Amino acid sequence: MRHSSLSTAAFNKRTVRRTWRRWSILLASAGLLALLAGPADAARSGVAPAASPPAAQHERRQVLGHDQRIILIDAGHGGIDGGTSHGDILEKDITLAISRRLFLLLRSDGFDAILNRTGDYAPSDENRWLRSSSRHMRDLAQRKELAETLPANVVVSVHINWAPSPVKHGPLVLYRQEGRSFLLARSIQDQLNKLYGMQADPRPGKPFYLLNKITATTVIVEAGFISSPADRSRLCTPHGQEELAEAIAGGIAAYLMEV
Repeated sequence: MRHSSLSTAAFNKRTVRRTWRRWSILLASAGLLALLAGPADAARSGVAPAASPPAAQHERRQVLGHDQRIILIDAGHGGIDGGTSHGDILEKDITLAISRRLFLLLRSDGFDAILNRTGDYAPSDENRWLRSSSRHMRDLAQRKELAETLPANVVVSVHINWAPSPVKHGPLVLYRQEGRSFLLARSIQDQLNKLYGMQADPRPGKPFYLLNKITATTVIVEAGFISSPADRSRLCTPHGQEELAEAIAGGIAAYLMEV
């Protein structure tokens, strides 16, 4: 990979400054998203006021090692990249809605969670360092760069599935063929199975860039099929999105208890 005539040191310094600036904005978004959620959503999500946690919560944070683990939530697609669709329903909007709720849930429980985008834009819009004519590659590389620079311990990339047949439905979690990734995928899949009333297994996602390139424990969560009427009713409603976020958050927490 070539980055221009800049020295490696100068490039790294600029990259870290740029990513740290974005990270600071995303961290500040915790309070903004809580305000946007409104009192009802905040209460349903369990968003706590900015105060010292009670003894029990502090003890749980110590057990889970919250202070030492960064969870990066990767809201799939965005901007010019709408992802899959059904009519005027776009994957990028659903993934952002679920990811925002997941972010709030994790933060309210004391986890160091980061959301990679808070609006409708593509990470490739910020990638000025990769000399590639492929917008898709710049997008993926920017997601990887954020995960590595933080550095994230866990990366959960949220997506929506599609199939030619409307009969195919349910969640699917993809993992890298490596122990921790499998454990995380299995934990999230178990929680989603309970929500959907299914018995599905996580699967290896061999060709996926994020699974192969990010060094942190990474999984891709396909939260349901946009092509399935039953799944769509869950994916496209605030209540359904909240349920999905709660299931994914529960899976993440259970994994961290395991490891």
